[in-house]
Amino acid sequence: MPTYRPRLIDQRIERKLRSSGGILLRGARQVGKTTTALHHARSHVQLGDLDPRRLAILEPHTTLQGPTPRLIDEWQLAPDIWNAVRHEIDERQAKGQFILTGSATPSDDVTRHSGAGRIARMTLRPMSLAESGDSTGSVRFASLWEEWDSGATGGPTVSDYADLIVKGGWPGSIDLPVLDAADSLTDYVDNLASVDLRTLDSPPDPIRMTALLRALARNTSTEASLTKLARESQIGATAPTPSTVRKYLDQLAQVYVLDELAAWPVHLRSSIAQRVKPRWHFVDPSIGAAALRATPTSLEKDPETLGLFFESLAIRDLRAYADTIDAQVYHYRDAEGLEIDAVIERPDGTWAACEIKLGGQAAIDQAAKNLHRLRHRLPQHKWSQAASLNIITAGPASYRRKDNVQVVALAHLAP
Repeated sequence: MPTYRPRLIDQRIERKLRSSGGILLRGARQVGKTTTALHHARSHVQLGDLDPRRLAILEPHTTLQGPTPRLIDEWQLAPDIWNAVRHEIDERQAKGQFILTGSATPSDDVTRHSGAGRIARMTLRPMSLAESGDSTGSVRFASLWEEWDSGATGGPTVSDYADLIVKGGWPGSIDLPVLDAADSLTDYVDNLASVDLRTLDSPPDPIRMTALLRALARNTSTEASLTKLARESQIGATAPTPSTVRKYLDQLAQVYVLDELAAWPVHLRSSIAQRVKPRWHFVDPSIGAAALRATPTSLEKDPETLGLFFESLAIRDLRAYADTIDAQVYHYRDAEGLEIDAVIERPDGTWAACEIKLGGQAAIDQAAKNLHRLRHRLPQHKWSQAASLNIITAGPASYRRKDNVQVVALAHLAP
């Protein structure tokens, strides 16, 4: 059996199994849910197989029998199993009984009606650079909330980051050559509509969904409107309506492929209007690269696109690290044109702001100015909760500037 590669979510799974009757582990196909769940389970059943699925539909109670925690993989293929698990947890009155995994939310959202206090919901993301072994770990993520003066050097080059973007954080591709991984991701994207979305209510037209995926890829890390996405998804003389685009986006989110970055919910002075559109991010930037048939070489020849995909790579990792401390990641934009790529807010209200740049002194200086401008946009009580101002780069160095802005290489970060 292959050696298990530890995931950042492992400690949270163990904690939730001690405090809840079961956990629901969600995430995109091929993100490693089954492997991770098996690492924590003592018995399992795979509902992707026809016979176990038939038994789960006919006699769900039988499916639940076995040493605990018991993994029920792809549970959504027999949605009635949810209520059976809930009732079994109530009967047993014990913690850590079940692990449910799934790569799609049932179309009728059966989990909306029950499970509170019994089943903890968790999302497994693609591997961060720390998990895949591509981070030096020189800078602790928690140090964004602490005094940090030491510097660090080394790590990937810009060319290496282009490879990492195309390869992605998929466990099955981590050890593959980059072009082989790209081939796998191309198949993944080509099969999204026919495989991942086929079980949803009113599944999308595969051709139009493919066109939308390409439009989203061209608008990665932006706030492109539904109208713009519809226009760029046009096939021949017809384009989908904005409402159809919204439906398709919701379906991509339902299978955990689209991971919109919401605007930071902060109350601003009445004279400054905050923009609330989300920024478009796939759960892993490799999906967008595959949709565009991008290679590391083609990305390096297009620095603007490379910069947007690098931003999406950084958002992927910041979200993974934020999950370890129960923090949330947002973006900020206001009517006066100030944009901050990421704001990470902890449950206690303290936050760290991050601009994300490939590098270059001029870009870093401008990013630092943007971060300091944020002081004049926020109410005093909100600014007083700022922990740090940061610039995440693809450069080889992490250090603190004289203006107290921290420059952090993405591949130096780790929890």
